[in-house]
Amino acid sequence: MARIIVVGSVALDQVVCLDGPLVPGTHMEARDSGARLGGGGANTALPLAAAGHAVTLCSGVGTDGDSDRLLADLTAAGIDTALVTRQAGGPTRSLVMVDPGGERSIVNLRRVQGAEPFAGLARQPADWIYVRSRADGLAPVLAARAADTRVVAHVPPCGPGLRPAHVLVGSAADLDPAFLADPFAAGRAVAGPALEWVVVTRGAVGAEAHGPDGILRQPAVPARAVDSTGAGDAFAAGLVHALATGSDMAGALATGAAFGAAAVEQAASALPAAAVRGLVA
Repeated sequence: MARIIVVGSVALDQVVCLDGPLVPGTHMEARDSGARLGGGGANTALPLAAAGHAVTLCSGVGTDGDSDRLLADLTAAGIDTALVTRQAGGPTRSLVMVDPGGERSIVNLRRVQGAEPFAGLARQPADWIYVRSRADGLAPVLAARAADTRVVAHVPPCGPGLRPAHVLVGSAADLDPAFLADPFAAGRAVAGPALEWVVVTRGAVGAEAHGPDGILRQPAVPARAVDSTGAGDAFAAGLVHALATGSDMAGALATGAAFGAAAVEQAASALPAAAVRGLVA
């Protein structure tokens, strides 16, 4: 299996289950479903570790008891947290509202960034790096690492040269019409000449990979929606897992779709290890 660095957030997700679809301007009933480990970095790192990879998480957390528990959960899952920095206060916190159809809405209450300029990321040995962060200052280290390490990066950000990478991944819901009009050309401006693929996820429609020679399309895998939190992160974990184990892009899209579908069937922010083991068995 591969050595993978995941750059992204670790969060404490406070979950409430709504009694109906979220409607602005109304009073709604909900039940408190408690707090759980979340954040884009953790949600991607956990399935990759469950799939058997040696995963190092580059992130930031606070210094309080909640942060200690989040780190303990990550360590218990086999994730190396040596590149997780501590900053005074609590961890990143998100309010996650889930409606009866499994659709989630997220309100970010607090953000904690990893220390910059990500010196540890520059030094840590790795075969693959996955970036799920909008933090500034990553471009120089990613450009240097891309010479001998495969880099997959999430978009946005979509500014020129901000994410040197071989593969870009983003949700159509997060990308503007100009980017979606020609994802590969737009991606080249973001990632530079090393870019090979731009993967765009489209929820229940599926996903597509745009390359210099054409487009690959993958339909969504049918699933019973319970909680869509982290489904995109699970898709990315499946994609990276498949690529890191030798799959071509068509196979990686299929694996990503399977991971994403399994995620929406779970009342969790990250795809549970037991589900991952079933997918990769």
